[in-house]
Amino acid sequence: MKQFGWVAGAALALMLLMTHCIQDEFAFTTDSNVRLEFSVDTLRFDTVFTARGSATRLFKIYNRNDRAVRIAQITLESGNSARFRMNVDGVPGNTQTNVEVLAKDSIYVFVEVTVDPDQPLSVSPFVIEDRIVFETNGNTQYVQLEAWGQNANYFPSRFNKGVAVRLTCGSGQLVWDDPKPYVLYGAVFVDSCELVIPAGARIHVHGGVAQSEIFGGVYNDGILLIQPSARLTIKGTKENPVIIQGDRLEPQFLNAAGQWNGIVIGRGSRGNVIEYATVRNSRFGILVDSTAELTARNSRFYNTSSSGLIGYRSTITAENCLIYNNGATSLLLLQGGDYNFTYCTIASYGVNASALGMSNFFCHNEDCTLRSEYRLNARFRNSIIFGSRNDELELSDVRGGSDPAFFNIRFEHCIVRVQELLKFNNGQYAAFLDNQCNPCLNPTRMDKLFADPSAADYSLDSLSVAQGQAMPIDFPRPIAIDIEGSSRDRTNPDIGCYERE
Repeated sequence: MKQFGWVAGAALALMLLMTHCIQDEFAFTTDSNVRLEFSVDTLRFDTVFTARGSATRLFKIYNRNDRAVRIAQITLESGNSARFRMNVDGVPGNTQTNVEVLAKDSIYVFVEVTVDPDQPLSVSPFVIEDRIVFETNGNTQYVQLEAWGQNANYFPSRFNKGVAVRLTCGSGQLVWDDPKPYVLYGAVFVDSCELVIPAGARIHVHGGVAQSEIFGGVYNDGILLIQPSARLTIKGTKENPVIIQGDRLEPQFLNAAGQWNGIVIGRGSRGNVIEYATVRNSRFGILVDSTAELTARNSRFYNTSSSGLIGYRSTITAENCLIYNNGATSLLLLQGGDYNFTYCTIASYGVNASALGMSNFFCHNEDCTLRSEYRLNARFRNSIIFGSRNDELELSDVRGGSDPAFFNIRFEHCIVRVQELLKFNNGQYAAFLDNQCNPCLNPTRMDKLFADPSAADYSLDSLSVAQGQAMPIDFPRPIAIDIEGSSRDRTNPDIGCYERE
């Protein structure tokens, strides 16, 4: 009997222990610090679809905790517009609630995408992205989804997001002349190479937030950087311009700024030429770094969250260019340099930023006690600098006018919008319209100028004050056409990048 009592007691203890373990296994934690683990942080569908088709991928959700977890909701972030379909632990549905994962256990999530690359890009874009959102005990986690919807040149690869890659061709040429569009990923550094982009090429840059020690932490992805031993040649034509923009072409993204970072002409790079090109939807359009050179003709820089064109102690020559719809100063020339702008339209409407800003210094700290200075030579001919502010021209001369050769600016046959500039700065620019800007027009916002700035139409109004006010340009080279290829009047051409027919 004693032996039986001992066995019964041991069995009871074992049963109690098993019950306790089972209770722990099925008891749900409410700890807000509990985190799930996933077998991937990004689920990629590495198929480039050349025909309509589907692909399925999977990943696992791990519960590393000693108690069970109840996931309040698992859903696709894009909701009803999702291009992906989800199945969680055998249950289909793009939104699921109260999903249970036992202690020290895991479950599968299956994701499917169907792509028809023959649909327009607005329906089947180059890169299809979404996120699966997990809400557990008040905290939120994500798994990124990424698929490729179009047959394109994904350069340097489809897995280069957030990565800096050096591109070289041994001091030769690399020509992007494939009829399929190019989709750039990450930061592309062109080195010891001439990158040639011929007429009609379509370049799409994939942006987004990335992190790298090269750029000092978190930065906006999507950069084309031309290094000192390289150069960029864009050879668009009026009929077949080169367009460089983001890779999201759905209607809601067409005019969205800041989708990718921008193009950088690196320090010391020479011989860069851009003709008949459009750069848009970036953080900045083009930044020309110190001692670098750029010639831009018949090109447009717009829909940027910062400036459309930036020169930093560089050399820029621009003809028949249009810069507009920028979130900061449209054309920004910092720390001096050498600049020639002819028949250009630089416009700034609806933002608290000027169309043109120029300085012969750059501040390296907040109070500008640490700064760099360099002489400025800037000449504007037959150009429009206008917008919705009282002053669309900001001038910053570190020497306050005491050394005119150090801040050498000249406007000829231009239209400018200035008001406060003439009154302040200790009278430095009181005679601006007689000295630095002569002959110039300073119309009010009530005067007719553009056809319809609210619709981004910067062609000239039928009553525009710019008509017939320019001078013919024959030096250093003749300019006989406008940005659209229309012939300019041989005797009295119009100011700005458009000639009114």
